[in-house]
Amino acid sequence: MIAEILGIIAPVLICIAIGFAWAKAGRKFDTPMVTFLVTYFSTPALVFYTLSTVDLSMDALFAMGGAAIAANVVLAVIGAVTLWIFGLSQRTFLQSLTWPNVGNIGLPLCLLAFGEEGLALAIGFFAVYVVIQLTIGVAFVSGQFSPKSLITMPIIPATIIASVVLVGDLYVPEWILNTTKLIGDLTIPLMLITLGVSLASLKVVNIGRSVWLAVFRLAIGFAVGVGIAWGFDLEGAARGVVILQCALPVAVFCYLLAQLYERQPEEVASLVVISTTISIVSLPALMWFVLLN
Repeated sequence: MIAEILGIIAPVLICIAIGFAWAKAGRKFDTPMVTFLVTYFSTPALVFYTLSTVDLSMDALFAMGGAAIAANVVLAVIGAVTLWIFGLSQRTFLQSLTWPNVGNIGLPLCLLAFGEEGLALAIGFFAVYVVIQLTIGVAFVSGQFSPKSLITMPIIPATIIASVVLVGDLYVPEWILNTTKLIGDLTIPLMLITLGVSLASLKVVNIGRSVWLAVFRLAIGFAVGVGIAWGFDLEGAARGVVILQCALPVAVFCYLLAQLYERQPEEVASLVVISTTISIVSLPALMWFVLLN
């Protein structure tokens, strides 16, 4: 079991460490360019190829979508009440308590832990989270709603087209599958290396508050994940994926939004760094739990 857990976690941590070391060495890394490639090309390709080729029912994907919505709602409610009790800014901190890093960390962990089925299920969870983040999430942080960001996200049409292929058992030419696989394979390593680069540039402030909020995010994420998996009667890979996705550290996207809309980005950056650091220590226990239960 130790060797199995190490085989899942080590590749993820090594890729993050490469990005971190690269940035700390002062080498150039074009984060906007890489982010553009991942967002508009490799991630849609990964979504299309995985969902088009995996042996998975639409019921399973719908269950993932429902679990993602439920997780978002429950985490938002718990986070809002907690922040209200402690008198902390909702617009600054609520996104950090609600949005785990289901992309950069979640997708590779689910792939390595549960194979292609796990990746497909994780993509279903991830796609719904992206939609919520780019609509309700952005509107909450910014104070205004714009459908433009949602319309321009290619992951959404990629998910819809792949779902049609999956449901209709439609034939996809080999050259399309090979192309989307080749481009899609860029996604996970680029995501992880970019995460490492981002972590190297973020600074920590208010360590005491950041630590307890980070621990709280990981703890409630795990508890909510277990509760939703039980409530949806999920088993096997589906159960493991939901628990993993909910129990991950704060998404880097939260920092980007805080910076864009001037919502104390240094506070959110601290939560990203500290929750990710703590999760490196807690991941072995989390993996042990999802693999054995």
